[in-house]
Amino acid sequence: MLNVENKVVIVTGASSGIGEATARLLAKNGAKVVLGARRTDRLKTIAKDIHAEGGIAEYKTLDVTKPEQLEELAQFAKSKFDRIDVLINNAGVMPLSALDQLKVEEWDRMIDVNIKGVLYGIAAVLPMMKAQKAGQIINLSSIGGHAVYPTAAVYCATKFAVGAISEGLRQEVGGDLRVTVISPGTTESELANSISDEAAKKGMQEFRKIVISAEAIARSILFAISQPDEVDISEIIVRPTASPY
Repeated sequence: MLNVENKVVIVTGASSGIGEATARLLAKNGAKVVLGARRTDRLKTIAKDIHAEGGIAEYKTLDVTKPEQLEELAQFAKSKFDRIDVLINNAGVMPLSALDQLKVEEWDRMIDVNIKGVLYGIAAVLPMMKAQKAGQIINLSSIGGHAVYPTAAVYCATKFAVGAISEGLRQEVGGDLRVTVISPGTTESELANSISDEAAKKGMQEFRKIVISAEAIARSILFAISQPDEVDISEIIVRPTASPY
């Protein structure tokens, strides 16, 4: 039996891509999922689908750049299910561009979502998990958290930061809480839709000729959660077999 059934799992960025695929897969395996994202209409549809298949899902509008909304989501999950077993910090943005394009607002957005959003998520659930003496925080990084590519300096910096934050958290809470980093390679998602720079957009089209499905990443998350509580899968890199990166 997987160590997933009846676990209460919060998924941020749950309206599409990896977040949506993960919510659906975990619900199929008996988890009680709580979905958060800005597109409430999408969350409603996903939750309805999960219910139709016999699963359990709740949802709430979420902007991860607002710490109070993550706190509200955590309290919402606790009010519904009396605990939180897993937080999946999945929300992210990737508006790539060369540094000399000086897209400062886009840099700020990546830092706000990809770094601060992860920290705010941790802050929202950590006291509860420590009180429970049990829980798991799963942070989505990227192959960009292991190597740096042209036009991706700021994006990669945010994903390197996710790795550093996760390792620091693991060392601090080891014993009761598990911390996992999932680093996807090129994956089917809407992530590249935020690229406004034409050169970076063209480069990403070439980069993404080889991709894997969001479900492939969801299966790795399921694997990490399903391990016995005394086993912490600290990091998984999941990339296309044919990927040169």
